[in-house]
Amino acid sequence: MKTVRWFALLAVATVPASTVLAAPALATPGVNIDAVVISQSTVNGVDYITKEITIQPGGSTGWHYHDGRVFGVVREGTLTRNMADCSEVVSPAGSAVTEDSGPNHVHIGRNLGPVPLVLWVDYIEPAGSPQAEDVPDPGCGP
Repeated sequence: MKTVRWFALLAVATVPASTVLAAPALATPGVNIDAVVISQSTVNGVDYITKEITIQPGGSTGWHYHDGRVFGVVREGTLTRNMADCSEVVSPAGSAVTEDSGPNHVHIGRNLGPVPLVLWVDYIEPAGSPQAEDVPDPGCGP
């Protein structure tokens, strides 16, 4: 039996808007974000991917949602998320973060602080699906 250890949190891979959604509005790309794969495996049609995501001050993930579940932890800095209803969730270093799946859970992650934001993120996704589906701003502003 394979053992999977979970260490992490939220984040984002970039998928061109044309492959995600055919709509007149444009997706919002990530800005000043870098991700490194720590581990990856596929078991019974499910991808388990752990990444370290760094967002520089002023950077963001872009508006997106996940096809699967996301679990993570804020290692350094502060993560500010805006949800589709424009509400704001602030998670300082040490906070656990989860993201539900599907297009009803659109959000954006931002680094509004003065230091790099470092997240450890675990994605549990259907095999072969992207870690994030880019979408247009739902009307909350940049």
